[in-house]
Amino acid sequence: MEITFLLNGETVSVDVPLTRTVLDWLREEQGLTGTKEGCNEGDCGACTVMITDERGPRAHNACIMLMPQINGKALRTVEGLSGPNGEMHPVQHAMVEEHGSQCGFCTPGFVVSMATAQLTGETDTDRVLAGNLCRCTGYAPIVRAAEKAAHQAAPEWVKDKAVEASASPAQPISSDELAAWYLEHPEGTLVAGATDVGLWVTKQLRDLPEVAFVSGCEDMRGIDDEGDTLRIGAAVTMAELLPVLTRHHPSYAAMVRRYGSEQVRNSATIGGNIANGSPIGDNPPALIALGATLHLRRGDERRSLPIEDFFIEYGKQDRQAGEFVEAVTIPKSAEGLRCYKLSKRFDQDISAVCGCFNMTIADGTVSDARIAFGGMAGTPQLAKGAMEALIGQPWNDTTIDSACAALGNDFNPMSDMRASAAYRTEAAQGMLRRYFAESQGISIDLMEVRA
Repeated sequence: MEITFLLNGETVSVDVPLTRTVLDWLREEQGLTGTKEGCNEGDCGACTVMITDERGPRAHNACIMLMPQINGKALRTVEGLSGPNGEMHPVQHAMVEEHGSQCGFCTPGFVVSMATAQLTGETDTDRVLAGNLCRCTGYAPIVRAAEKAAHQAAPEWVKDKAVEASASPAQPISSDELAAWYLEHPEGTLVAGATDVGLWVTKQLRDLPEVAFVSGCEDMRGIDDEGDTLRIGAAVTMAELLPVLTRHHPSYAAMVRRYGSEQVRNSATIGGNIANGSPIGDNPPALIALGATLHLRRGDERRSLPIEDFFIEYGKQDRQAGEFVEAVTIPKSAEGLRCYKLSKRFDQDISAVCGCFNMTIADGTVSDARIAFGGMAGTPQLAKGAMEALIGQPWNDTTIDSACAALGNDFNPMSDMRASAAYRTEAAQGMLRRYFAESQGISIDLMEVRA
C-alpha cells in the first residue's frame, strides 16, 4: 500500500505491506533505532512515538501500530526531537539535569511521552507516564524531569501538521465505503486502533491478507448528543471518549482512566473493544449496566440490539459476515452507575474482575438494578440472579446478603494466572458490598495507603 506522511519533518512516500509495524519499519528500513523494541505488545512504552494529525499530537506505541495508520499524519521519533541545529529539546535537558537515565533503554520512550505532553499542555505526570516502564532509576528523577520541562515552552520544530494522505481502498473515509468494502471482503479484518490486532501480528505472527482501516471513517468518529442519550461512533478512541464520560458518568470515566495507558487510549476504540468480544474488556460491563444499545451495519442494512445480546459465548458474537459495529448509544445520565476494576496493578493492567452497578433506590427500596461483570464468564454478562434478589427489596444489609448469595450462583468463573475462581466470586460479591457502603456515605479511596 502506498502511504504518505511526515517523518521527523520530512515528507515520505513509501509502499508498505498492510501489516508492517511502524516500529519494524523505523528500525529496519530507516535505521532509527532510538525507538526501542521492548515488550512488542504495547505495554512498556519503549517504542513510544509522537503522531500528529488534524486532532493534534498524541503519544502512540509504534510496536503495535501498523504503517497504514500513519498515512497522512506526521510521525516524530526521539531522533526528531532535537532542533535543526542540534539543539536539545527541553525534555532532554531536564532528563540530563535530573539524572533520569541509567541504562538508557527506556529513556527515548519516556522522552517522547514527555515531549508530547509538553506540546499538548498535559501536566498530570502520573497519567502521562503510566505507559512507560523503567527498571533502573525508580521514577522520582524522571518525574522531576517531566515536571521541570512541563513549564517550558515547546520548541517550534516539533509542531507538525498533517499532510495529504494517499488514497487506498484499504482506508475507507466513510461508513458507506467501509460497508461496501466489507460486503466484498467478508472474511477481511477491520483494524481500528490495532491494540488487539497488532498483537495478532507481533505475537501470533498471523497473516492478514485482507485488511481495512476504519479510523478514516469520519462519520464513525463523532459523539452526538441526542437529548437524553449519547451516540458514540465505533471509531471514537478511549482518549476522545474520556472527557465526555468525565462529564456524564464520572465513575465509568475513572475506570477508563485505568484502561491501558495514554498510548493505548490514544489508539484503542470503543467499537474495537466491543467487537472483539473479549470477556475481560472493560467497556462492555459498563455499557451493559447502562442499558446501552449497539448499532450494527451490513451493507445498507442496519439493526440495533441491547448490547448484552451481542455476546453469545466465548469467541462468538451476534454478528453476520460483513457486518460491523457502527455505533453505541448510552443514556446521558445514570446517577446510580458505579464501575469497579480489580487488577494487580492500578495502571495499565487487565482486569481480573470488572463490575458495574446501576441501581435506582426509591424510598428505601430497590426499584431497578442492572449489574454486569467482566472476567466472570466467557462473555461479559448481567448478574440476573443478583438483580432479581435486589429489585423490590429494601436497601439494607439483609438484601445485600441475599444478593451476594445469588451472585455466587450467577457465574462459574475460571481460575487462571490473574485470579482463582473462588477469588473472583468473592471479589464480585465484595464489589456489591462496596456499592452498598458507598451509598451509605462511606468513602473508599483505592489510592489510600494505610499502615
